[in-house]
Amino acid sequence: MSRRLWTLIERGFQPGKQRHYETLFTIGNGYFGTRASFEEGLEGDSPATLIHGIYNHATGTLVPDLVVAPNWLPINLTIDGTPFQLITKTNDIMRPPQGYVLGYERSLALDTGVLHREVLFRAASGAIVRLIFERFASLHNPHIAAQRLRIIAVDGSPQIGVEAALHGDVSNHGVAHWLPEMTAYAEGDQIGLEAKTSQSGYVVGMASMVCGVNTTPSESSGMRPTLRAAFKLAADEERTIEKFTAIFTSRDVTEPLETALDAVTTAQQRGYDSLLTDHQAEWAKYWATSDIVIEGDDECQLALRFATYHVLIAAPRHDENVSIGAKTLSGLGYKGHVFWDTELFTLPPLTFTQPTLARNLLMYRYHRLAGARKKARENGYEGALFPWESTDTGDETTPKWSDPQPDGSRIRIWTGDSEQHISTDIAYAVWHYWQWTHDHTFLTRYGAELILDTAVFWGSRVEAKNGRFEISQQIGPDEYHENIDNSVFTNRMVVWHLETALRLLDWLAVNASGDYARLVASLGLTDVRLAHWHDIIARMYIPFDDARQIHVQFPGFFDMEYVPVPNYTPRTTSVQAILGHVRSIQTQVIKQADVVMLMALLGDAVGSREVMLNNWHTYYPRTDHGSSLSPAVHAWVAARLGLIDDAYDMFYHAVHIDLQDNKGNVHDGMHAAACGGVLQALLFGFCGLSLDDDGRLTIDPQLPEHWRRVKFNVYYRGELHTFDARNPVLDTPIA
Repeated sequence: MSRRLWTLIERGFQPGKQRHYETLFTIGNGYFGTRASFEEGLEGDSPATLIHGIYNHATGTLVPDLVVAPNWLPINLTIDGTPFQLITKTNDIMRPPQGYVLGYERSLALDTGVLHREVLFRAASGAIVRLIFERFASLHNPHIAAQRLRIIAVDGSPQIGVEAALHGDVSNHGVAHWLPEMTAYAEGDQIGLEAKTSQSGYVVGMASMVCGVNTTPSESSGMRPTLRAAFKLAADEERTIEKFTAIFTSRDVTEPLETALDAVTTAQQRGYDSLLTDHQAEWAKYWATSDIVIEGDDECQLALRFATYHVLIAAPRHDENVSIGAKTLSGLGYKGHVFWDTELFTLPPLTFTQPTLARNLLMYRYHRLAGARKKARENGYEGALFPWESTDTGDETTPKWSDPQPDGSRIRIWTGDSEQHISTDIAYAVWHYWQWTHDHTFLTRYGAELILDTAVFWGSRVEAKNGRFEISQQIGPDEYHENIDNSVFTNRMVVWHLETALRLLDWLAVNASGDYARLVASLGLTDVRLAHWHDIIARMYIPFDDARQIHVQFPGFFDMEYVPVPNYTPRTTSVQAILGHVRSIQTQVIKQADVVMLMALLGDAVGSREVMLNNWHTYYPRTDHGSSLSPAVHAWVAARLGLIDDAYDMFYHAVHIDLQDNKGNVHDGMHAAACGGVLQALLFGFCGLSLDDDGRLTIDPQLPEHWRRVKFNVYYRGELHTFDARNPVLDTPIA
């Protein structure tokens, strides 16, 4: 196995990109994620450990945040009294106070989730040490994290000072979420912290132990319990220090700190190597089915594994009451909220390769049906209307207003009111999951209720006008155009939703009569209601231009100002940002795939190949790709239309969105949807993976000319299948 195709490397310290690298090199295990901040800290850094489900609505803020937990990373060193640290001033990059950095390299092993950093450091005394840092968040035991530090005396016999701590004085960009009264524990060879969120009342307990040196405990300011050690190294001597940390919350146990103290003792007794072996073995299980091999494009191969890695470390393994936020557990963007990104972008690849994880994500939505029903009632509708932004409670958590703009004004945010297609997106994910897994237990007990009650919502939401059914005041995937009437994406997907609900009822009546009777009674699925659904399907208004043979994004779209988006290149920001909010919403500039998204989801059901091509050529040059979700969807559709050059261009852009920071905001966290989207673009688009009318798996490869093959695995109805999609032009025997 070539290590270079599994390893992300930062060569040389780049101070201006450290928050970017903090995101890229995040480690996690589906329970928590920890950004790649340095053990010793760095001016301007953004350290954060984010734990699934720990939200808090702080006083004075608009909506809840996913809370930054206490920092378990700190290990501070002195070498002959010189503090080891890096600094961010460009003219002093290699010259920390009284010290000198001679060399630096950091790498993340994607196959094992181990973060590695090496620094060659000269102290003011002249002594030179080589420092090798390593850390991982155990995939085998999600409550355990481990760090290892090797200190090698390269030149001289230095005196080493060590401080290993837990830092409870953390915040979300200055917003405090923890009550100031924390329990700080420092006794014997253990330190611990217990903290409680100010509004939601969640409790987090952390405990750490250090081995390899004799330590003495101390506690600083009530929020920084610390273990200290000092020793001298002989010339060429090496000392290894290991720090173990356990993390628990009140969502898991009744006594988080006590549980953490017990767990960290067990971890320390097991030892670093044993924990690492179990961790690596667990990763091997996931990669055995999740890895996708591309031959002929090493750059995209590494980027694809990077995307897969971030999906895997964000997906909850043992908890069906949490989901993957738009920025995963790698940053504070979007406040850790859950969007449609999960169901339509991140979840489907997990359905193929890790169906248990996909099921957990769907169960998160099932457990929040009460919140969806509450939102529907509050808006005067029946059934279940899921929130556009969701946290722990299931209530709508989309802010009504933006943060202040440069001129002090705020922009009204309408997505929580009008971007209602999310209910259909969730239904689509449920149906897609069931088609591929035939998890009948999930469907009959949980999934069917999600599909049917959201269908009840749409039956009450549509409006009878002009002899047809319409839907007003909507926002489709293209969020540049708000509160429009008759979004073609929304209207057509509602038709799909109601058709699927009726199909599901027929299946339940034959295969699960008890569940059929239960759901018909509890959801009020009367003959009158079902007849109404049939009527909506038959008479829903789907905007279409017969002369041009294209779907119309919404009536009046082509009456607005045309802006040639391709002319606005090269650019480092969105066209909307260039034109301004007020002007852009009056133009034909599209934020992201909308009609193209419809083609991705429904395929040939949208229309003939001629219509699909006409749609593509109409909307592709109007799309800004202002969202990271867009390029992957365009790659998917372009590949199926045989537009391979366009497909590869979009795929390359999508798979490198975070690595190359194409959106300029990776410091806020990964783009989860882009990670999941590129996996779908590859499988559905370039490889043509699909189910035929008889339920059989098929592939129809349309590969870029320089790709020799794509090899991948998918679970289908409980069985693992391996596919090898080859490029016939380049398919020659391997020497």
